[in-house]
Parts: sequence; structure tokens; C-alpha cells
Amino acid sequence: MNVLIAGGDPTGAQLASLLLEENHKVLLIEHRKDVLGLLHQQLPTDAIYEERVMDLKVLEEVGIRKADVLVACTSDDADNLVLCYLAHNLFRVPRTIGRINNPRHAWLFNQKMHVDVALNESSILAHLIGEEMTLGDMMILAKLHRGQYSLIEMVVSPVAAVVGTAIKDLQLPEQCVIAGIIRNGKVIVPRGGIRFDVGDEVLAITDPVGEEELVKLFTPNHS
Repeated sequence: MNVLIAGGDPTGAQLASLLLEENHKVLLIEHRKDVLGLLHQQLPTDAIYEERVMDLKVLEEVGIRKADVLVACTSDDADNLVLCYLAHNLFRVPRTIGRINNPRHAWLFNQKMHVDVALNESSILAHLIGEEMTLGDMMILAKLHRGQYSLIEMVVSPVAAVVGTAIKDLQLPEQCVIAGIIRNGKVIVPRGGIRFDVGDEVLAITDPVGEEELVKLFTPNHS
């Protein structure tokens, strides 16, 4: 995948680093000298383009027309909106991601402005904190399918309702699946007859409805 990242703040730098590790083609555009000094410590030189991103000539030079994704994550919301709009309408970039710096501007980052994915860091952080408080001893490892599903890790406590229960008897919602069990350091394939033991580390993929059911089964204060 060919990814063009506008803005070298920590969000852009970390994203570039992760994508490069996954062997994607990445180019990050940044012009601020102080930021560039840090970027050159984190990223390969050929992954950095030292120019102002709000320049049509620069966008042409970096090959925006060949990009699969444009990530607009500058520190200016107006710039991010303009970049997403231009990427879609002028350069026909298939997918755009826009970073929201000020939560009050979130309503602008929508399909009408040709922002496919709005990255609202404040909202994401608040949501994750709320989920962690709700789920207690459970931990969300990843969000899947645009946030519609979660990969969750749970540890079976001595007083959990699932102790001694077979997977086939859990009566979980349709969109909730036990994906794996780690017991004494060994991975166990979650077949129907497997029963949960105290200390089992359980991985599940679920939607929000399934999360509520898992809380009841695995969290002590809901048993």
C-alpha cells in the first residue's frame, strides 16, 4: 500500500513507523526544522519529504496521484480538511484519513468533506477509558472492522461464573466468539467441550452486545 502522510507530529511519525514495519510504502511530508530533526532519528531519510504540504506543486512532486491513502495529520484542522478534500476531488486518492485536533471541529470531518476516516484522538481516548472502567479486569487489545468489533483478553478468576463451564454451554450472542485460551503458557484451541479453569487467559472477538455478556460471565463483581 502506498501511503502519503501530511504532518510530522508524533501521530504522523508513529503511524509512518508502524506502516514501514508492515512493509508499506510511506512518505511523510514535513517542513518544520525542529520536527524534522526528530523525524530523522525515527524514520529512514527516504521516507521523509522536507517541504510545506499545503502546496499543490509539492503534492504533485511527491506523487499524490499514485497514493492509495492520504493521512492528513497536521496540527491545523483547516489544513487537514483541505488536504482530504483536494486528495479526493483533485488527485483522486481512493481513501483519506483526517486528524481532528480540536474536538469542536469534529462535525466538519465527514463524507461531504471527503474525509473517509476521522481520527479524533480526544474522543478515542475518552472512549477507551470509559470501556476500561466498564470492563473491569477485561482488556481491549484491538478494535476491528472500523471499531464495530473488539479483540478482548480476560483472565478467569476463582469466583467467575464461567469456572468449570464448557464453551458450548456459554450461550453467547451470535457476534461473540471465543478465539483462544492460554493455559499454563500453552495455547488451547477453543473447542466446544473445553471447560474454563481458574487462571485461563481467554481471547474473544465480539461486538458491544457480546461485551456485556462477557462482563457478566468473566468479571467477578458481575458473577
